[in-house]
Amino acid sequence: QVQLVESGGGLVQPGESLRLSCVASGYIFSIVAMAWYRQAPGKERELVASRTSGGSVNYAEFVEGRFTISRITGGNTVDLQLNSLTSEDTAVYYCNVRAYTTPRDWGDYWGQGTQVTVSS
Repeated sequence: QVQLVESGGGLVQPGESLRLSCVASGYIFSIVAMAWYRQAPGKERELVASRTSGGSVNYAEFVEGRFTISRITGGNTVDLQLNSLTSEDTAVYYCNVRAYTTPRDWGDYWGQGTQVTVSS
């Protein structure tokens, strides 16, 4: 199995920044992609940003250049830098990893989530 541990959430004021980090461990043969999702109260979980092992990056429209997803090539850690936060960014942020655990078997794995609260 693959385990994901997120860190870095917290309470900040509008306009401030946070950096989220997610570490994947366990029986990982190779990682296909790493991503961050978020879920606000009463809303569905939505993609924030993703990065494939090949380096392709995708951001949700609402990011508007404020967030940056990063991963050291070949590493099992994915970070999400959150800048210019607004109250609309308040949500639980989840790390997601698509990985092969054997040369044939792959799955989608989720972290437990980390709370980001933006409030004055």
